[in-house]
Amino acid sequence: MQVKETQNDGLKRGYQFTLPAADLAAAVDAKLKEAQPEVEMKGFRKGKVPMAMLKKQFGPRILGEAMQDAIDGALRDHLEGSGDRPAAQPKVEMDNGDGWKEGDDVVVNVTYETLPTIPEVDLTTLSLEKLTVPAEEAAVTEALENLAKSSQAFEDREAGSAAENGDQITIDFKGFVDGEAFEGGEAEDYPLVLGSNSFIPGFEDQLVGAKAEDDLKVEVSFPEEYGAPHLAGKAATFECKVKSVKAPKEAQIDDELAKKFGAEDLDGLKKQITERLEAEYAGAARQVMKRSLLDQLDQKVKFDLPESLVEAEASQIAHQLWHEENPEVQGHNHDAIEPTDEHKSLAERRVRLGLLLAEIGQKAEVTVTDQEMTQAVLRAARQYPGQERAFFEFVQKNQGAQQQLRAPIFEDKVVDLIAEQAKVEEKTVTKEELEKAVEALDEL
Repeated sequence: MQVKETQNDGLKRGYQFTLPAADLAAAVDAKLKEAQPEVEMKGFRKGKVPMAMLKKQFGPRILGEAMQDAIDGALRDHLEGSGDRPAAQPKVEMDNGDGWKEGDDVVVNVTYETLPTIPEVDLTTLSLEKLTVPAEEAAVTEALENLAKSSQAFEDREAGSAAENGDQITIDFKGFVDGEAFEGGEAEDYPLVLGSNSFIPGFEDQLVGAKAEDDLKVEVSFPEEYGAPHLAGKAATFECKVKSVKAPKEAQIDDELAKKFGAEDLDGLKKQITERLEAEYAGAARQVMKRSLLDQLDQKVKFDLPESLVEAEASQIAHQLWHEENPEVQGHNHDAIEPTDEHKSLAERRVRLGLLLAEIGQKAEVTVTDQEMTQAVLRAARQYPGQERAFFEFVQKNQGAQQQLRAPIFEDKVVDLIAEQAKVEEKTVTKEELEKAVEALDEL
């Protein structure tokens, strides 16, 4: 195999591989001889089929395999010898493919972008702030009050009392559109909190003032964007029977409330809330520190970037943002989305930092354990209730899906590694100051 360099421009590489016809023929003969002892053909004993007949029967297929093996082997040897690491799958094209015939040399052109050499960075020069927020008593009290509201009880009003907003009424109802009952429009003993906006707009308002044993007709219209197309925008009548009216009972923040949420007593529940709040604050503070770390790395380290990676990332960013702005469009049946200069600038940052973190992680032998991957798969599977098994099987068979789950774990472990070497100053701030810092992340 002869190799000739055709391009060496920045990160772009080009080579021409020439496989002499004699070498290819020898490779075909070797494959046929290897297979000959196992070949059976009518009129011949096993292993006694003449080479000429084998070549006629299997030659074209073996020739193709030999060509592919030779090209793959040459590319593999070249990359090992040169030390190049292609940024993406090398492009391989047969130079004389249209007019090639058996007996000709095989000439292929190989082009790719190599990954750049990543310069060393002194991580000890990074200066980071680690924000800490203690869970203040007011925040714990607010959380307790929210828990109490979520477990709110109701008690019967006096007979003949009219229902008010915030009351819970129990109703039987049956819905009609164009005089016909419709599927899913009927229920018995349904508990409805007035003012919860859990029903069609206008439904709950018409039940304010109702009393137990009242029979009412509620006239409403389904929203134009209603999920069931056959009901969207339609006027409907609901025949309702009010069976009870209950007023909200002021929730008590006490040991009984704590037991409802798995704590032994109120002090135990307060401790749980404190730990949860501080864990939430720590997670937000980590995102702030991570952004600062990445910003500093982006400023300190510059190197050439593979155009193919930047273009692919810019296209992905543009596509994702377009769909966020046009949520009504499902799938990819839309016009091409051209990345802007802003998309390209963000793509360059992401590619640069991705390559840098990967380099730092590889040199430090950072790995993602099987246990960490399993936990990541379990967390992701929760987004598909009832389809967890199918999701597990999909991830098992899909290398791309595995990489999507592995990449953020690897990145976070590398970020932790960098933070351990950087100068970190702890700073206690208020919840409001932390929230402002987090909001600023979206503005950058």
